[in-house]
Amino acid sequence: MLMLFLTVALVHIIALMSPGPDFFFVSQTAVSRSRKEAMMGVLGITAGVMVWAGVALLGLHLILQKMAWLHNIIMVGGGLYLCWMGYQMLRGALKKEVSSAPAPQVELARSGRSFLKGLLTNLANPKAIIYFGSVFSLFVGDNIGGAARWGIFLLIIVETFAWFTLVASLFALPAMRRGYQRMAKWIDGVAGTLFAAFGLHLILSR
Repeated sequence: MLMLFLTVALVHIIALMSPGPDFFFVSQTAVSRSRKEAMMGVLGITAGVMVWAGVALLGLHLILQKMAWLHNIIMVGGGLYLCWMGYQMLRGALKKEVSSAPAPQVELARSGRSFLKGLLTNLANPKAIIYFGSVFSLFVGDNIGGAARWGIFLLIIVETFAWFTLVASLFALPAMRRGYQRMAKWIDGVAGTLFAAFGLHLILSR
């Protein structure tokens, strides 16, 4: 049982460390706004992982196999959301390029907006769909008992929260913020392009 938990922990941290929409959302929010708002996004992402992990433990791969139309809806809906996020970032980058205003200042947190964006970004994340729908399900067979399933669920949640808290804290450092202010339009432009690319890939690969 210990080996199962260690294997799941190792596989999950590797999946978390692989850059994707979640990573770019947290890092971009931390450097452009505030650590507090980035942490709201982290909570949203963690809530999304709770949904995916819970459904995966209940048999996500079987659900997707029997309901192909649901898989297509998830893929297209998620892809459209990521494209919209990319568009918003690219539009913001272009405004920074043509604007003669002073360097961008960190904005105050806006209630639960970052939480909702983090949640939707994770739920729309193609890596999450593939990971929890196939790879993660391989480690949780029918022979895994209820207590072990709850243990794996808690392990995934804690590991996700800890990793993205580290990312938010790192990118919220003053040096990172100063670097962002110097290169805001390029950072937002690259992030927006990546989000749009993730979204198009998700739609076209369904």
